[in-house]
Amino acid sequence: MEATTSWLGPGMFIVAMGSLLLGYPVAFALGGVAVLFAGVGIVTGAFDGVFLTALPQRVFGIMGNFTLLAIPAFVFMGAMLESTGLAEQLLEAMARVLGRVRGGLALAVVVVGSLLAATTGVVAATVITMGLISLPTMLRHGYDKSLATGVISASGTLGQIIPPSIVLVVLADQLGIPVGDLFIGSVIPGLLMAVTFAIYVIIIAQLKPNLAPPLPSSEHDYFLWKELQQAAPLLLPPFVLIILVLGSIFFGIATPTEAGAMGAVGAMIMAAWNGRLTLRTIRTVSENTLSTTTMVMFILLGSTAFSLVFRGFDGDRLIADLLLRLPGQAVGFLIISMATIFVLGFFIDFFEIAFIVVPLFAPVAKTLFGSEALVWYGVIIGANLQSSFLTPPFGFALFYLRSVAPPQVTTDHIYRGAIPFILLQMLVLLLIILFPQLVTALPHLLA
Repeated sequence: MEATTSWLGPGMFIVAMGSLLLGYPVAFALGGVAVLFAGVGIVTGAFDGVFLTALPQRVFGIMGNFTLLAIPAFVFMGAMLESTGLAEQLLEAMARVLGRVRGGLALAVVVVGSLLAATTGVVAATVITMGLISLPTMLRHGYDKSLATGVISASGTLGQIIPPSIVLVVLADQLGIPVGDLFIGSVIPGLLMAVTFAIYVIIIAQLKPNLAPPLPSSEHDYFLWKELQQAAPLLLPPFVLIILVLGSIFFGIATPTEAGAMGAVGAMIMAAWNGRLTLRTIRTVSENTLSTTTMVMFILLGSTAFSLVFRGFDGDRLIADLLLRLPGQAVGFLIISMATIFVLGFFIDFFEIAFIVVPLFAPVAKTLFGSEALVWYGVIIGANLQSSFLTPPFGFALFYLRSVAPPQVTTDHIYRGAIPFILLQMLVLLLIILFPQLVTALPHLLA
């Protein structure tokens, strides 16, 4: 019986990962593996069928989780803002303001990518939108293809770590920490990432002027004050929405779920202000929100069944014992866990990683680092996944951009353009690890 138990737990994990890599739907792969191994365990006597009686209570617990209500709220907000043409307006406005400086279009992409990350929180939507709008403009004005594609894909991944991010909502739930704390803790690292990208663009534009030329004088031949006046009506609404949503969370006025609902209403107001709040828009946005939320919930239900059976085989205890005995203890665990998440980010989406791998790492992280450090650990995971989604040859952000890039932009251009920004992300990730105060300072200050 002990021998049976010892291989069934790791076997579940291997079969589940194999199913995901073969392309099976995540929710059904996890749920199917759970049912299959539960049956094998009952037949062999290695698993007590009574253990499954806890599944209904867990399902009802998920359905009653108030924190998870933030997911449809933020998805709706992002989808509504995407449908209003916000990205196009912001890019046009920032290009006018920054066009007079060398590399101004690339800087505009970084700024708009940060704003979209703080309003939509969806990597795919941000990368595709900026790829459709800004990439042709940058190429038309003589920008280097690799620099243009690199700054677009890198800025698009900022939605992983800049709040309000769906990634952070799910991470907080799986780590058992307040979503607001994780939002607050990720503000400085997210801004640091964006500022690092902007500094790189400025430096490379000065060192290699041919890579990022300024706009022709005829396209910005007027006073900066007039430019700002023209850009203000486009820039102020998203800034106000960000301040209302995040400010209400930071200062304890509203929970993340309540702030998400407020953001959804604010996005509808912005759509109405732009004259794009139609029944068709509401229907499309609602369908997108329902589709995304349903996918997340089904994955969560499947992962709950998987986790329950996996624990029935003492798989969680086996993994915890293995991780706690690694050489270097905390350092060894941090290296192994981050390497595992980074590699898995090449092949499977964030939700699969959050619902399968993070619950295995969370108890060990709490033991080694303490419960107060889980916010820091969550931000590290978010920053790590951001780098993973940008790394060739499997980075999801690169595939999103490739799908909308014009024919003259090759995959090689996209891959080469991403490399400098990957190194910058790794640098910021290292700073977060070495200086936890970058994460913890703001939560402590607000507390």
